[in-house]
Amino acid sequence: MSGISVDKIKCIGCGLCVKACPFGAITLVDKKAVIDLDKCTLCGSCVETCNKVHAIEIVRESTQTPDIEKYKGVWVYAEQRKGVVQSVTYELLGKARELADKLNVEVGCVLLGSNVKDKAQELVARGADIVYVVDDPKLEHFLDEPYARIVSNLVRKHRPEILLSPATSIGRSVISRVAVQLRVGLTADCTALDVDPNERFLMQTRPAFGGNIMATILSKNHRPQLSTVRHKVMKEAVADSSRQGRIEVLEFDRSFFASRTKVLQVINEVTSTVNIAEANIIVSGGRALGNSENFKILEDLAKVLNGAVGASRAAIDEGWIPYSHQVGQTGKTVCPNIYIACGISGQIQHLVGMQSSDVIIAINRDPSAPIFNVASYGIVGDLFEVVPLLTKRFEEVLK
Repeated sequence: MSGISVDKIKCIGCGLCVKACPFGAITLVDKKAVIDLDKCTLCGSCVETCNKVHAIEIVRESTQTPDIEKYKGVWVYAEQRKGVVQSVTYELLGKARELADKLNVEVGCVLLGSNVKDKAQELVARGADIVYVVDDPKLEHFLDEPYARIVSNLVRKHRPEILLSPATSIGRSVISRVAVQLRVGLTADCTALDVDPNERFLMQTRPAFGGNIMATILSKNHRPQLSTVRHKVMKEAVADSSRQGRIEVLEFDRSFFASRTKVLQVINEVTSTVNIAEANIIVSGGRALGNSENFKILEDLAKVLNGAVGASRAAIDEGWIPYSHQVGQTGKTVCPNIYIACGISGQIQHLVGMQSSDVIIAINRDPSAPIFNVASYGIVGDLFEVVPLLTKRFEEVLK
């Protein structure tokens, strides 16, 4: 097992480790360091401080997976909400099909929920060779513990070499727990995936250092290789109703559905515009809007264009609009046909979430704003003057 220990003979009671521990996990008892294992996170700060006498040692358990060659197949965790398979699942199936063809293996899909059996054939049509379905009333509302427990059990049994999950609130919650239970790594928020067909490594590319570089991560010694992928960075698999595949409807013992939490109530957010993740046109606002009331200007334009309202992190942090509207590295990645940025300077964290849009229109008073570097069209001017004029003109043209 992984752990940390203090050599009482080497320890000189200097107390440097006590000061170095950021979690207050170390105390001196009889001039010897004592570590509270309930507080310790194995961060290693104390080991670095004790580098002269080497009294503290971290022992990490080897988690190398034996028989890596026995792991075959590319799997997708199919996210559904209220029985509706989310479009990001179809994006992952498209990529999974591509990877599986390079590796000459099958595409598997895991679908959990209540009254979802009839959705399995659609997953086959989108590229899955086999769909594992767990359809149970206890899975009607998402709970991370039973969902992760079931996925982990299926992975242990069937041994896929790759498991992909949406980088959504649900997907992130499930797959991170699966990674812990399987004792493997996880690369989060990938924007590109490929495989080395010879070594069979999954090349997982994601933004790093605030989006300033793109890092490609390999998991050479562990299986399965786990990744979460952002919505709208990959193309959906095209449905082919003639495709044939296998569907296995499984049942699990009640112990798999145990959870320390329960859903008391589900409250749907009511919004007058469409979901930004699915929108073809997005009108986004930043700090320059000044307050929540001014977002009405953007809502008016979005309604005329049948689009959605987005926002930068600055507007979200001010509480002017709910988090579900945030576009960027810590929000949603979008890829609409048209993205209209109003009063958004264009920091890298925001650009990561929208720069793949087909057409970007920037409206900003500052001609040197970074947003103009990625814009297809730029309007230098006051958004409070420009946006209402655009709304009025579009109303006339689109009647």
